[in-house]
Amino acid sequence: MKIYNYVFLILATMLLPSCHEKKNRTDTLEEKQPNILFIGVDDLNTMIGSFDGPAKTPNIDRLAAMGVSFTDAHCQAPLCGPSRASLMTGLRPSTTGIYGMTPDNEIRREGNSTTKDITFLQEYFENHGYHTMGIGKLFHIHAPDSTFNESGGRVKGFGPYPEERFVWDGFGTADRKKYGRTSTDWGAFPENDTLMPDHKSVDWVIDRLHKKYDKPFFMGLGFLRVHVPLYVPQKWFDLYPLDDIKTPPYKANDLVDIPPVGLQINDLPMMPTTDWAKENGEWKKIVQAYLACISYVDYELGRVLEALEHSEYGDNTIIVLWSDHGYRLGEKGTFAKHALWETATKAPLIFSAPNLPKGKKIDAPVEMLSIYPTLLELSGLPKYSKNEGISLVNMMKNNEGLVDAHAITTFGMNNHTIKTNGYRYIRYEDGTEEFYDHSTDPNEWTNQAKNLKYKSQIERMKDKLPERNSNWDKKSSYTFQPYYVEQKERTSNSKS
Repeated sequence: MKIYNYVFLILATMLLPSCHEKKNRTDTLEEKQPNILFIGVDDLNTMIGSFDGPAKTPNIDRLAAMGVSFTDAHCQAPLCGPSRASLMTGLRPSTTGIYGMTPDNEIRREGNSTTKDITFLQEYFENHGYHTMGIGKLFHIHAPDSTFNESGGRVKGFGPYPEERFVWDGFGTADRKKYGRTSTDWGAFPENDTLMPDHKSVDWVIDRLHKKYDKPFFMGLGFLRVHVPLYVPQKWFDLYPLDDIKTPPYKANDLVDIPPVGLQINDLPMMPTTDWAKENGEWKKIVQAYLACISYVDYELGRVLEALEHSEYGDNTIIVLWSDHGYRLGEKGTFAKHALWETATKAPLIFSAPNLPKGKKIDAPVEMLSIYPTLLELSGLPKYSKNEGISLVNMMKNNEGLVDAHAITTFGMNNHTIKTNGYRYIRYEDGTEEFYDHSTDPNEWTNQAKNLKYKSQIERMKDKLPERNSNWDKKSSYTFQPYYVEQKERTSNSKS
């Protein structure tokens, strides 16, 4: 018996150090700062598969199964430039006055009192010990100079382009000299994926995922698609036979109860109208092309996820996938973002992290403005006092804040919309209003702003309007849209 006890003690002595070492390795892994994979998809609406949409998106669906999806997330501006400036600064457009397109290097400057000393999202991580890398469209073009430790370069157009456009001339009825030309067009081009700029961006990211770093990394990847022109190789179109395409709900006289400012905002003379698309047999083709572009981006995302999984960083990387706004495919009479209605403001938002639930969906309205503070909390970093958004971590983990959740979107000076659970309220600069009850009117076809039944609900939503409405930033503009040219000129003249 004594021999057995002796043997047991010997074995226990031999095993204890290894158990202790394993515990230390576990503690080290748990304490190791997480990496960040920050993925933006341009103009992506909520037609993805995991959101019950018609797009074939196995890789986005895979990411959704890995984490938490927000099915009612909203941008802070339904236009690329101001939306991204808001997300990357953590400030609302109504705070910064950045309502239009602003050169990346002009977002932070002495001439704007609210942004002159702002810390961009990637810089905050760098200041807390991260190696930062970025490629593609993250800000409006790419990023302000020297704000990434490694930069893969700026966006150079939205090509590649065929020798001649397939369908749309880019001008429509717009004044060619005054309002410019949209890149909107659709068709199968180029021949293969490797010719797409997004493919090259993903190659760059994969190359860096194969490297070793002596500190945690922040990796930004900005996809150009699904932004127009809706060009991707033919094989992506083949996923969506025209006979199977369903066009979005549309009501011909939908805009009869819209205030004049809303109609002016919706006036996009360089874009095709829904009536034009119907009359010319192009509506299904536009939807087909948009879905094809989504599936192409999904494929490229899959390459990134596969590389991450097979790297040494797969178990310790936070992933966030977002879009800068939604995109209308004929709803409310046109094909564009540029509006304060649901299909223009709503976009996918998905977080995956080692300490988050898997496969969870949250239907409460949230803001893209929350990405900045949420990533900080998930990474264990201190709060940034200038963030105007709120962290979504407690909502994701504990369902906190679902009842009072709301999202604010701003388009131009003093035009706002608020989305709460089941309702949308819009207030324009002249005080005119729209109100929609999504329980009975999910397509926002009937403006109920004057219906006394909703008076108390409207008053509650009014209380959430931004108190600050800064004047247009001098470096911010949007010359493609008549209303915004006029509004900036008008407000600038009144200020002077």
